[in-house]
Amino acid sequence: MTDTTTPVLDIRNLRVEYPLANGHTLTAVKDTDLLIRPGEIHALVGESGAGKTTVGNALMGLLQAPGKIVSGSITIAGKPVDLRTGRTEGIVPGRDVGAIFQDPMTSLNPLFTVESQLCEGMLAHLKLSSKEAKARALDLMRAVGIPEPERRLGSYPHQLSGGQRQRVVIATALACGPKLIVADEPTTALDVSVQAQILKLIRDLADERGVGVLLVTHNMGVVAEIADRVTIMQNGSVVESGSAREVLTAPKAAYARTLIAAVPPIETRLERLPVPSEETQGTLEARAAVRRKSTKSETGSRDDAVLSVRDLAVEYGGHSLFPGRKASVFKAVKGVSFDVRRGEIFGLVGESGCGKTTVANTIAGLVTQSSGTIDFLGTTLGARREKSIRQSLQMVFQDPYSALNPRLRINAAIAEPILFYKLASNAEEARQDAKTLLEAVGLPADAGARFSHAFSGGQRQRIAIARALGPRPSLLICDEPTSALDVSVQAQLLNLLKDLRDLAGLSMLFISHDLAVIRQMCDRIAVMKAGEIVELADTEALFTAPKHDYTKELLRLAPSLDRILSRQSALG
Repeated sequence: MTDTTTPVLDIRNLRVEYPLANGHTLTAVKDTDLLIRPGEIHALVGESGAGKTTVGNALMGLLQAPGKIVSGSITIAGKPVDLRTGRTEGIVPGRDVGAIFQDPMTSLNPLFTVESQLCEGMLAHLKLSSKEAKARALDLMRAVGIPEPERRLGSYPHQLSGGQRQRVVIATALACGPKLIVADEPTTALDVSVQAQILKLIRDLADERGVGVLLVTHNMGVVAEIADRVTIMQNGSVVESGSAREVLTAPKAAYARTLIAAVPPIETRLERLPVPSEETQGTLEARAAVRRKSTKSETGSRDDAVLSVRDLAVEYGGHSLFPGRKASVFKAVKGVSFDVRRGEIFGLVGESGCGKTTVANTIAGLVTQSSGTIDFLGTTLGARREKSIRQSLQMVFQDPYSALNPRLRINAAIAEPILFYKLASNAEEARQDAKTLLEAVGLPADAGARFSHAFSGGQRQRIAIARALGPRPSLLICDEPTSALDVSVQAQLLNLLKDLRDLAGLSMLFISHDLAVIRQMCDRIAVMKAGEIVELADTEALFTAPKHDYTKELLRLAPSLDRILSRQSALG
């Protein structure tokens, strides 16, 4: 029987500091309290830099040097953490504390089978025989809902789907029977249907096994779905803490209210999303300058197609290394057709593997089509893209870290395509254009003197957008541009993209698996499944009266803060 009286985690007055090279000290966590009881899911939320991940690292003994715990206390399952070393003396990772991280591919060793990785901790900490460990591994595989567990034990991580890999990570975290699990963004990289399954699994584990869960997330829908209690952090301090229902429905702190208001609703469409600060919204003058620089913004009407895709097909494989043998063909995209009109934001939504990113990469010329046609600005595109086409079609990728050259200062990174396409007569003019673009995306002009590592994820994505705007494109392809960002930063970027559409006449192909974001951004939407478009409709029609069963299922499974809270209120 689970002891419900002893907290699985008790943090009191925790303070974590990082000494800086200039002699000053950065206080990452300030006098923080946190209590988790058996069977309780406690969500820790806040923007990047709030200190939530530092709290998780501190309790697991994973603080990176020179960070150190300078005061306070941490007790895990009744065992204290040694604050002198930052190590959990007597507390064994895996046995006392389990961890579920965001990316299961980096959590699992690609060189070892699922069985090896599940049994490793049990053999080391529980002193089981190989036969006993395998039997327990099978039980865990069944408990987390992996189909054909006997066969999957012999699989390698790359042979499993994203959802199956995350289930294996959860099984590994449970292998030694920990009292506490730290789940750091466990569903961010997952599709809506897989996310719903993983959330139910975590909730069931807490209820049935009495495991306490510290859930680090920026997704308020996830918090509303499974959390019992919520703590909101800002700049290293706790600004509000309480039951999930109280905090989400009647937040007391101004920051908490603004953070919750920034969540994009799936039930309705807003003109603008509320953001914590208007400082990063950019200046109208700078954005007007972007509009004046655009050579395409004054031409055409909303009914003109900037992009026309007809019967697009993309296939992989078909060639064997051995003469006389045929390799199997994988059809990634099958007969896809749609238009993107001038000044329109067209959404492409679907689960991982549905083909939406392949469609975008094919339009951009990064993937070769097998059949079908792509017409852009009246020109049928071939395998090679002319320079003028590449200039008019730009992409914003999901990961701004890898999209920017770390060796270039930001001004140079933004000016580079401007000079390449000869849109400035000299380097100085290109630098001035870069400053204007930085201001347009809500960053100060002097930010251009810094390198990309000096910026947060949201700021980097703004820089990536500024760089994509430099060539004055007619079409911007945005592939999951906000999926890795905090809710308030996401709101700022979504407002920014809408403003750029309105001011510069941009057309956009917007790809996302977040249906709430899609509703806020898009005029029309195509839903993809298994390489095909199963439904295409105006945004309001698709959300209020979906026709295809797959669309209905996606909408049903999507986490919705308002819907969950309304349901909880009705239940009393």
